[in-house]
Amino acid sequence: MGSQEVTDWQGKHVTVAGLGVSGIPAAKVLHGLGAVVTVVNDGDDERSRAQAAELEALGITVRLGDGATLPEGTELIVTAPGWKPDKPLFAAATAADVPVWGDVELAWRLRGPDAAPWLAVTGTNGKTTTVQMLASILTSAGLRTAAVGNIGVSLLDAVLGEERYDVLAVELSSYQLHWAPSLRAHSAVVLNLAPDHLDWHGSMEAYAADKGRIYEGNRVACVYNLADKATEDLVREADVEEGCRAVGFTLGTPGPSQLGVVEGILVDRAFVENRQKNAQELAEVSDVNPPAPHNIANALAAAALARAFGVPAAAVRDGLRAFTPDAHRIAHVADVDGVAYIDDSKATNTHAAEASLAAYESIVWIAGGLAKGATFDELVAKSAKRLRGVVLIGADRALIREALVRHAPEVPVVDLDRTDTGAMLAAVREARGLAREGDTVLLAPACASMDMFANYNKRGDAFAEAVRELGASA
Repeated sequence: MGSQEVTDWQGKHVTVAGLGVSGIPAAKVLHGLGAVVTVVNDGDDERSRAQAAELEALGITVRLGDGATLPEGTELIVTAPGWKPDKPLFAAATAADVPVWGDVELAWRLRGPDAAPWLAVTGTNGKTTTVQMLASILTSAGLRTAAVGNIGVSLLDAVLGEERYDVLAVELSSYQLHWAPSLRAHSAVVLNLAPDHLDWHGSMEAYAADKGRIYEGNRVACVYNLADKATEDLVREADVEEGCRAVGFTLGTPGPSQLGVVEGILVDRAFVENRQKNAQELAEVSDVNPPAPHNIANALAAAALARAFGVPAAAVRDGLRAFTPDAHRIAHVADVDGVAYIDDSKATNTHAAEASLAAYESIVWIAGGLAKGATFDELVAKSAKRLRGVVLIGADRALIREALVRHAPEVPVVDLDRTDTGAMLAAVREARGLAREGDTVLLAPACASMDMFANYNKRGDAFAEAVRELGASA
């Protein structure tokens, strides 16, 4: 099936797996195209029943509490990205020779013949920031664009809506890529690869392979991270269009076909005439907000994709200057008694926390939550020399404590065995007791938040509130 073909959806029996942010729009779109849609969902709670009622009013069949069996006559499954590949529904689909698409695949297949090309971003960390930077750069170049995919506008809305785009900045998770076999981006980047979601993919190899799908069929540039050889390996293995180039980014001095940093300036040696000798200045490091090392890497990746699309250098600088990061990403909350309090609640895995810890010299680290199968030895070993003290919170804090015993035995640790609403205030007070003037108290949990909070935003809000209370009583 080619990506541009018009499928006759009239009367086609489609099963949508999962209610939620991708399932409901997919069901509505398919129903509108004339398909006979059945939605199956594992859960049968109050929220699911309300969502089901809304869909049933349109004439869509919903089966709650049964996401395992394949409805009779199913010709295609469209799945929510979070559904694991080993679910019984997919085994039944394989046995019946029924294809499985994700919402991204559906959006790709529903694009019109003159649809906007996609500049695609994946990686363990930095995806959202990079896509937002990219959209800001493209906008500064006068292009009609949107940050879509795993964030912001839904891909289905972007593809089927009234708005006409010149190009889309698309964030894709490993889950979404797993279920998107025919996706072909104009250019794409894998920012980095570190163990994450292994409980979903089953192995690091399977996780990497799903990330690597983003490079399949790229036309202009496969952008990779020089500091992460695994990303370059994925480029080597990708089947790309003739003339597509591998373009690296580095925090060091770039070689030909690379972007990098020279004396505080972001430079391009990939998209210039005579790249053996020439370099184009793009922006200053100070134009990147915040100028932490991992965020400069994000900016270089965004710049590489924009340059692959033909964006002028001045738009890179203007776009980076105009960009403001989301809340809870290395956000400076306040200084109290000469100690900086930084909210990086978005650091929900070890790779993100490592980048965050690398940005400061002397840290009292607040960490813990749901580990999602992660181990912490490498993170603690790399960061040990920066730690003044550690305050541990959350369900899996013992895993971090054991890594601290092994790799940073001299660092004082406070282990908070409480999950009530006052736990974050207690953690911030303990951190204050450990901190000295000039230190940074850093919330970079290296874990998911759902054991104690609805999401990482709520966790970050609780931290900021605790810091403000601390400041008021200082």
